[in-house]
Amino acid sequence: MSHTILVTGATGTVGSEVVKALSNCGVTVRAGVHSLIKGDRLKTLNPAVQLVEMDFADPQTLVVALTGVDKVVLITPFDEHQVEETKQLVDAARQAGVRYILRLSVLGAEQEPGILLGRWHRAAEQYIEQSGLAYTLLRPNSFMQNFLVYYGDAIREEGRIYLPLGEGKISYVDVRDIASVAATILTAQDEQQHYGKSYTLTGPQALSVAEAAQAISQATGRPVQYVDVPEAAARQGMQEAQMPAWMVDGMLELHSIGKAGYAAAVTSTVQDLTGRAPHTFQQFAQDFHPQFSPAS
Repeated sequence: MSHTILVTGATGTVGSEVVKALSNCGVTVRAGVHSLIKGDRLKTLNPAVQLVEMDFADPQTLVVALTGVDKVVLITPFDEHQVEETKQLVDAARQAGVRYILRLSVLGAEQEPGILLGRWHRAAEQYIEQSGLAYTLLRPNSFMQNFLVYYGDAIREEGRIYLPLGEGKISYVDVRDIASVAATILTAQDEQQHYGKSYTLTGPQALSVAEAAQAISQATGRPVQYVDVPEAAARQGMQEAQMPAWMVDGMLELHSIGKAGYAAAVTSTVQDLTGRAPHTFQQFAQDFHPQFSPAS
């Protein structure tokens, strides 16, 4: 029996951390990347990882990527085709003899009727549940790393965070903790204890964006201010940035959930599964403070 684990979306925010966490566990990791050039940095940081080009829209690349694979960490791109991409991967995985899928979903995917992005994730979950493969679902809250990936430029250049979240509090989770949970599950001696389970992952506290800005200010030693953007202005800004309509609507729905306080619940799942406390936002800000500071 092979013990190779394929991680799709391996160069992304979560995928790259999962590759790192699994590599540190001494298992054979195959990283699915859109191009080998994009995977160069991943290979440099994790020399033992196997790189494989894969495209959800190209069935032949899925066959190659899944050959000899025992388990899959399924992370689909943030696009409008993620349900179909999940179906294509799951079908290919079943034909390749894969026996287990760990799916990265989203907080609240099980809620009905749910928001657009949640409904897409739930449809993907249901296809996996009905596939006959063993599976586990991870449902994390919004990532702390979004403050770097999406809001980092404004923080560095202007000392500001622009979001339409009002005073809503969100239990942001560090993607390093998501990766740690994934690695714990994938390398468990009694892996069957996780079969059919769904885990909601959060950080240890719920913060408003103003409180997050204060934490970044303290970590960097320079003021960072939260600017509460009206929804209409947020929509206009996203449209001017040429974001597709589904993404604009989906993001505004997501922000409205956060603003209303529906993403503030805190779970103990990270500690329960890994045996250690999850990162606080203050720890995250301190660890990444150079990336929040202007280039010298």
